[in-house]
Amino acid sequence: MKRIIIYIGFIALLGSCKKQLTEIPKSFISKANYYKNASDAQTAITGVYSSLADNYGINYWLFLVNHSDYEEGRGSQAPISVFSQILDVANIGRAGDIWSSFYQTINRANSVLENVPGIDMDETAKNRILAEAHFLRGMSYFNLVRGFGPVPLKTKESVDISQVDVPRSPEDEVYKLIIEDATAAVNGLPESVGSETGKASKWAAKMLLANVYLTREQWADAAKEADDIIKSGVYTLVSVQKPDDFYKIFAVTTSSEDVLSIHHSDSRQSTLPSYLHRPNTPPYNYSSGGVYAWLPNMKSFLATWDDQDLRKSFNLYTKYLGPGGDSVLLPSATPVLFKKFITEASGLATSSDPVYRYAEALLIFAEADCMANGGPTDLALERLNWIRRRAYGYSPLAPSVADFKPGMNQEQFRDTVLKERALEFIVEGQRWNDLKRTGTVKKAMGLVGRTVIDARLLWPIPQEEIDNNGALSQADQNPGY
Repeated sequence: MKRIIIYIGFIALLGSCKKQLTEIPKSFISKANYYKNASDAQTAITGVYSSLADNYGINYWLFLVNHSDYEEGRGSQAPISVFSQILDVANIGRAGDIWSSFYQTINRANSVLENVPGIDMDETAKNRILAEAHFLRGMSYFNLVRGFGPVPLKTKESVDISQVDVPRSPEDEVYKLIIEDATAAVNGLPESVGSETGKASKWAAKMLLANVYLTREQWADAAKEADDIIKSGVYTLVSVQKPDDFYKIFAVTTSSEDVLSIHHSDSRQSTLPSYLHRPNTPPYNYSSGGVYAWLPNMKSFLATWDDQDLRKSFNLYTKYLGPGGDSVLLPSATPVLFKKFITEASGLATSSDPVYRYAEALLIFAEADCMANGGPTDLALERLNWIRRRAYGYSPLAPSVADFKPGMNQEQFRDTVLKERALEFIVEGQRWNDLKRTGTVKKAMGLVGRTVIDARLLWPIPQEEIDNNGALSQADQNPGY
């Protein structure tokens, strides 16, 4: 008989909020004794949010970034960048951690959605909490289905063995729930979260919807959601005149284009800088640590990046400051590194990890509007040029010599948008999903000399899930694993 293991989000919520698999306890804290008042409801949704730091922890980031054509993994992450073979044991384990993390969030969200409606509390506060739970569950399923394909669709809190056995659902069914969750979030979330940085707003939910529709090639819907965000007037592009001005986006708590990010306390800054920089390489890394596992692939489009594009100097570096303040070249083994995320530089530090930026709304609109209309409209071109102008140090809203010119056909324009997405979102975990949704993984990897086997297009279902979920068998494993 299979050993039964389930996620106990409720116990994790009341305790350490750490990701874990745990055996069903002989005695369980009764929900009837917990979900009593508004304070309990708020504590519950806080527990769902707390799991985001694990969801967007280093395992998920390294899987997304190391699946890019412009990047090479180093050390134990190197096999992720070798697409001619299946993942090794260590990285299969990391895929399992990603799976567990998102399902923990889903289970906590399910607990909120089941139990908060029955609490006698302010209806506005209650509706917001429920909308937040819908958003966090929908975003979790969106990340799961893009990485693993069909997944078990769990919409009830797992509190006993009767809820463990759930089969994989077709992707269409998973996306149906994601859209329902995101729509509920749009309808229930506030337009502004004020000082509650890191919490979801109506616009974050619309970004989720826009991304989902873009992935599903529902072009008009994607353009509409992105357009709503743009026209809201809530967000603006950060002004840039020199490369390091981009730190106004990535080395501050919030910026004018922060739609949603994972916020860390002062004692728990982002772990991302450790994966970009060698140890003790100021002004990018003042700490003694440094994994520097994400290396630029200079065989990619990075090699032809226009020097006048300020994003190039911001994202790539070859020198750091030595002990005497002199400029020191990086060693030949790692002659170029990424520098977007930093530990400290003139008081700046990466204390939050980006999930949705306003720039993405502009690029989603440009692509989706073009595809919906059979070619680029004037508005699609203009909004693409907002990103282009900012990249070259110009005002986004005024025509410039850097502008993309009219006259592109649909294919040319979409390719241009995808290239801008690649440059704008370097090491932000966007490239792999862009290549997958456009069916260009093998083409892009082929341009940098990589062969891609079909098995690498999906991540492996954790063996522990197959062993302990009675509705699954080895036949449910993704091909190749």
